Amino acid sequence: MPVPFSEASDAYDAIIIGSGLGGLTTANRLAYCGHKVLLLEYHHKLGGLAAWFKRRGHIFDVSLHGFPYGMVKTCKKYWNREIMNSIVQLKKIVFDNPQFSLETTFDRQDFTSILENRFRIPRQTIEAFFSAVSSMNFYDDQTMTTRELFEQFFPGRTDIHRLLMEPITYANGSTLDDPAITYGIVFSNFMSRGVFTFEGGTDRLIDMMTAELEKNGVTICTRSKVERIVVEKGRVKGVEANGRVIAAKAVVSNSGITNTINNLTDRRAFSEAFLEKAAAIRVNNSSCQVYIGIRKGEQVNDIGDLLFTSSAPEFDSRELLDLHTRSKTFSLYYPKTRPGHDRYTIVASMNSRFEDWQNMDDEQYVGEKELLIERTLDDLTRYLPDIRTKVDWVEAATPRTFNHYTLHTCGTSFGTKFEGLDISRTIFKEIGGLFHVGSVGIIMSGWLGAINYGVIVANDADGYLRSLRG
Repeated sequence: MPVPFSEASDAYDAIIIGSGLGGLTTANRLAYCGHKVLLLEYHHKLGGLAAWFKRRGHIFDVSLHGFPYGMVKTCKKYWNREIMNSIVQLKKIVFDNPQFSLETTFDRQDFTSILENRFRIPRQTIEAFFSAVSSMNFYDDQTMTTRELFEQFFPGRTDIHRLLMEPITYANGSTLDDPAITYGIVFSNFMSRGVFTFEGGTDRLIDMMTAELEKNGVTICTRSKVERIVVEKGRVKGVEANGRVIAAKAVVSNSGITNTINNLTDRRAFSEAFLEKAAAIRVNNSSCQVYIGIRKGEQVNDIGDLLFTSSAPEFDSRELLDLHTRSKTFSLYYPKTRPGHDRYTIVASMNSRFEDWQNMDDEQYVGEKELLIERTLDDLTRYLPDIRTKVDWVEAATPRTFNHYTLHTCGTSFGTKFEGLDISRTIFKEIGGLFHVGSVGIIMSGWLGAINYGVIVANDADGYLRSLRG
């Protein structure tokens, strides 16, 4: 369990700012390597966007969660077998829109069959497409966009573009005009085995991760807001949090790369060239959620694990971000999702722009949230006609909500665009001992991306700390 901030020591080898999955993983790996580690979290719960909350007996994951099979190997190697064994496949992914309605397991074999038999694409073209995206890596040419990639293999087939793109947009906020590699790498990961999630929900996952952190000796403090990263003569010296300075040889920020540079660190510590590159970072978009709790004793029919639904005539990245978008994903939590918890809950997720919500006055803000809830229930009624009679709790979250609880710049759910990756990876070259972990470059996003990036950054910080020992 977290300890009061007053009980934290005066000095550590490493301090981790923020407890998203990247921060948790970095802390765990550094402690496992023998370093004295302090984890500071602003909120009263760990997990960042992999968190949860309770209402009237319901447990809600705060956002849509689905990740590739690669999470199995990653959790086994860098966390523990118990966490790995709790990863389960979502086998019923449903699409319903004006262009097509279908059900899929969201893996390469099933997608190949759908593209060939449903959309009448020659097998040779399908195989060429999969070969192209599976061969993509971080260092490829970034000039080709995802839109151009689709037109190369499926010219004019906006229905296929929708099938291929819509789930990835919900997963990491990417658009048709982002670099194709940011699509191809993520899509290929999902195509290996399908979509997976964590049985028991994020509350169980974070509890298990907390236990592992404590076993490895990490000191965890919640309700601990870091005001600044202390830098002297080009090197990290610690952090100031809750008005107290704690010394550290290394600091890893899981607080967002733009927030780390512009708000937590004295900008004078960076070179002008670095700040110029950092100024070009584009923050990715955010999201809205509607949380729907079903009355105890009531049931809902199995309409799928993930339901991608839209009344928009074609896929359009701008439409998905519109304040009144007609597109959303429903993530359905049946009792099987949380064994031992016999309640049904539904989380609707929509991509969204922070600026659309930012400047609303209180009255308008409340009104727009109520309209968001009504539109969501109307859409859900198409699949569960009596749903309104079964609901006993409903509330909405917006980009302002995520900004409030996570302090993410513009409430981003997906970090930054691709150019953020280079800045994140090179920040330690500007200030000795300062590292960043978090969603950058779209690829390093989502559960799997966050944990894998946590491992990479932990290796960097471990090497730095060992170098100080001579």
